[in-house]
Amino acid sequence: MFLTRSEYDSGVNTFSRQGRLFQVEYAQGAIKLGTTAIGIQTAEGVVLSVEKRLESKLLEPSSVKKILKLDGHIGCAMSGIVADARTLVDHARVEAQNYWFNFDEKIPVRSCVQSICDLALDFGGSKMARPFGVALLVVGVDEKGPALYSTDPSGNYVKYLAKAIGAGSEGAQTSLKDHYNKSMTLAEAKTLSLRILKQVMEEKISETNVEMAVITVKDEKFCMCQKEEVKLLIENMSSAPL
Repeated sequence: MFLTRSEYDSGVNTFSRQGRLFQVEYAQGAIKLGTTAIGIQTAEGVVLSVEKRLESKLLEPSSVKKILKLDGHIGCAMSGIVADARTLVDHARVEAQNYWFNFDEKIPVRSCVQSICDLALDFGGSKMARPFGVALLVVGVDEKGPALYSTDPSGNYVKYLAKAIGAGSEGAQTSLKDHYNKSMTLAEAKTLSLRILKQVMEEKISETNVEMAVITVKDEKFCMCQKEEVKLLIENMSSAPL
């Protein structure tokens, strides 16, 4: 007697006959409902741009955070369930500080990403009832240079030159493939990320419903862009379509 799909759903460690983990697939589905986030790596550094959905006029925009700092030289953007993202972010922050205390040096970007995915993969243990319903774009600069990683609920992570996640990721990723080049400057990457967000967002893009952050090879410091800078970039964007 074979299990039905609903019976396969009852446990996060139960594979279907097709080799699928439905709970992981459902978590990935939550990401496709989340806000769009874009990361672009250049020789100068990495930029993150993220859509913020402001569902009420009574909502204070500054209280919605889609980009968070993990360490002085590492940050991330999220798409999916924000509460799940904060759990992963808090874990990464602790790992980064432990690495500093133990080795007296900054944690490598890849090691930080690995620690996040180790926790994400722990959904099969007794501590967790389900996978994390969130994907992260983790960016940073270390001795190997700038880096951009994407994580998913399965615990997998992949390094990219340019990557989009969230509801508009398919269209955004297509635009990145068409317009990204390795020789582009950080300023050009900022503009490209906003142009693509403008293309895939349902609402009109503004400095209120978009967050942007950068980290440069020169400074090795993860910094949020001010609203004034984002507003100026939006105003200076060409009105011509991509």
